[in-house]
Amino acid sequence: MGILSSVLLGLLSRNLGAALPAFLTDHAGDALWAMMVYFGFRFLLPNKPLGLSVFIGACFCYAIEWSQAYQADWINAIRNTMIGALVLGRGFLWIDLIRYTVEIFIASAIDWAIIFNRKEENNGIQKSSPL
Repeated sequence: MGILSSVLLGLLSRNLGAALPAFLTDHAGDALWAMMVYFGFRFLLPNKPLGLSVFIGACFCYAIEWSQAYQADWINAIRNTMIGALVLGRGFLWIDLIRYTVEIFIASAIDWAIIFNRKEENNGIQKSSPL
């Protein structure tokens, strides 16, 4: 659910940029991409600690961002496609590293709150006796 929501919100932020406040237009796409990466790793590693998905998600995002400093013709041809631009980005920006960090921590906090809330709900349920 988190992956799909992140993708949809990210695409909307790109397509409705003129209707959104400048802050959202500038930051939402990259931040939501990082959220999607985090939730993707949570999906792949559901029984592992949240911190592992934070670490791997951040490393993945940082690696993609650093790869944007490499500007060869073959990879730029991929980046010039819609999917290539969405996955690989176009050019290295320091601010993206900050966006990724902040959004991964926000996503993990949301994830933790949902998990904590479910645990609280399950602890509050009293199981009826079979008798």
